[in-house]
Amino acid sequence: MNEYSFIFLRGNMRTLVRSNRHFRQASRKLPLGVSSNFRYWGDDETIYVERGEGARIWDIDGNEYIDYRLAYGPVILGYADPRIDEAARKGMEVGGVFALSTELEYEVACRIGKMVPAAELVRFSNSGTEAVMAALRVARAHTGKDGHVVMEGGYHGVFSEVMWYSEVEDWTPGQGDPEVMPYGDGVPVVTKQMFHTVPLNDANALEDLLKRKHKEIGAFLIEPIMGNCCGIRASEQYMRDVREICDRYDVLLIIDEVKTGFRVAKGGVQELLGIKADLCTFAKAIGNGYPLAVVAGREEVMRHIGDGVVHGGTFTAHSVSLAAAARTLQILDETSALADIESYGLSLQEGLGRILTDRGIAHSFTGHPALMGLFFSDEAPTNYREWVNSNYDFYDALAPELHEQGILVEPDSREPWFLCESHNVGCLQETLDKFERAVDITLPKLDRQRATATGGGPIHK
Repeated sequence: MNEYSFIFLRGNMRTLVRSNRHFRQASRKLPLGVSSNFRYWGDDETIYVERGEGARIWDIDGNEYIDYRLAYGPVILGYADPRIDEAARKGMEVGGVFALSTELEYEVACRIGKMVPAAELVRFSNSGTEAVMAALRVARAHTGKDGHVVMEGGYHGVFSEVMWYSEVEDWTPGQGDPEVMPYGDGVPVVTKQMFHTVPLNDANALEDLLKRKHKEIGAFLIEPIMGNCCGIRASEQYMRDVREICDRYDVLLIIDEVKTGFRVAKGGVQELLGIKADLCTFAKAIGNGYPLAVVAGREEVMRHIGDGVVHGGTFTAHSVSLAAAARTLQILDETSALADIESYGLSLQEGLGRILTDRGIAHSFTGHPALMGLFFSDEAPTNYREWVNSNYDFYDALAPELHEQGILVEPDSREPWFLCESHNVGCLQETLDKFERAVDITLPKLDRQRATATGGGPIHK
């Protein structure tokens, strides 16, 4: 590829001059220049948003992107959806926050219970982290056991009890279990003794752990579609086995639907996989971006709240967020929105697959069309251990080129692509055209890097 063909493929070169300048300014007052570590993409690559509409966002440099991050999943209908914003404005007229309840709480709780059979009782929180914290507290109260199990590679928010992980990257199979490490500094060492991990889709590993430690473990916390690991998916048989094992050892099954809830089906991943949780958590898509979260579950378990278990918060069940959630859930429950998103996702996968197949690039998809992982191998991993040993170099090289083309995906290859109702036919063809250009830029670049580093051949056939 010569210089002129490279410029043709790249199209109009993206500039981040204003974002770079603002980053330097913001860093004086905000650590990393942002309000969440995950928004920092590097000193020269962190972008700042001016506005969003539908399935697109514009940064402060005027670059336009078709967005497949969607704020990690909250945007299920589209940015600035007029139906939801109108409902939110009516919520403003209620008055905001009172540290008292409104009738709308009951209305939204009834809608959630209608869509999710496991949600016999509902309590509201502000974020997914808060909802999972509450679920674990309720589980400890119900079982009298402090310990909990999570999936290797799983993510359940940023509070101490779950900020541990299995160091699979440096682990040699056959030499005991991977070491459990804190996810960053400041995590109290004392919380480690409550934390246990097992690989996804291995029911025997869970049973072996509970045989040894069921007297101290009261909860199994799982994302059956791993929202921070490419949408790797639990099998239906695995979830049936997990349900039976948890029942046998007096362990509550907590299904974390912060990302899958009201996205992959009306009843979330529980509907998709035919499973019913003891406790479940929701957040992201429930209000199309307005901050609201839920912990819900069996009445027998949830009645511990207020009868021993403390749960609350000044801003819980805020009138604006509740009004937005009421309208969002009505649309998802009573229209074809979720079916339309799934249809778009299948068309997108077909188009991406055709482009990659034409170039001899092995690939596979996992998760769900509304929350999908893209792998550059013939078969997708079935757990985090397999993902760690997979080759994601091509994705890591491709993502920045997609940004240059105006397709926004998470630069970290572990994050799935998210879709919303506003992704339409125009988005589809534009996405495929730009994806094709990005692939054709990435292939020779990566081949040159590989040849320089190892003397190896191209990654495509």
